[in-house]
Amino acid sequence: MAGDQRRFTNPTEVGANKSTLNGRHTRCFIGPRSTRLSDWNIQSRGHQCHACNTAFEDGISYHTVLAYENNEYVRQDICTTCWSQEGEGAPSRKGFISTWQGTYEAPPPAPPEAIQKDNAEGLLRKLVETGETRWREASYILAVMLERKRVLKVKEQIKEADSRVFVYEMSQSGDVFTIPDPNLKMEELEQVQIEVATLLEYGLPVEGKPWPPEPEPEEPTAETDDEETAASDSLETTEASEPKPTPAAEQVA
Repeated sequence: MAGDQRRFTNPTEVGANKSTLNGRHTRCFIGPRSTRLSDWNIQSRGHQCHACNTAFEDGISYHTVLAYENNEYVRQDICTTCWSQEGEGAPSRKGFISTWQGTYEAPPPAPPEAIQKDNAEGLLRKLVETGETRWREASYILAVMLERKRVLKVKEQIKEADSRVFVYEMSQSGDVFTIPDPNLKMEELEQVQIEVATLLEYGLPVEGKPWPPEPEPEEPTAETDDEETAASDSLETTEASEPKPTPAAEQVA
């Protein structure tokens, strides 16, 4: 995001970002907590100021504050007017994690729904929304894929003694995803990649149905029918061309 201005938590608490995140650090301590299901989170960009409720117009600048309150991540988008009045106090609020500046983009009209394979972004949303720990590894791999394609941007890393959570922002929509690092081992990576490929191909499992779905039997094509007909005709021709035994031959037999 052009002109992105970021302030981060205490650098002793947060490691160096995988993406280049240059900015002024704001000291902030986040107390110990375990990685819960609430760490799987999507925070959509607001369409109005959290402070004054004024609707954002397309192209307007705004400021985002991310905090951890009541065991969940909380995002607030604030217009520049309200930010100039109370923005400096944001780092001192309880549970403060980070703040950055963005440009609001009005959402495009919803396209007509079409039946198609899940893309990586849509699949990641569905996995996070389930809140199921079984998709923790697949969600992390999808997030890394989208980061490499520059669809997601790392805004923050929250590191603790035995866990790490990445805070991602979707480039176009401005949605914020919080994805825990599952600490995958090399011997586990291939199996997770196979699972992600299967999810992209078939989507999420449906209760009561086998997953991945069993392949459907192939229907005979016109070409197959022609081959079978040709084989049948060839057999009939061979039988017709064989000489019929004479009465003498029948007697010898």
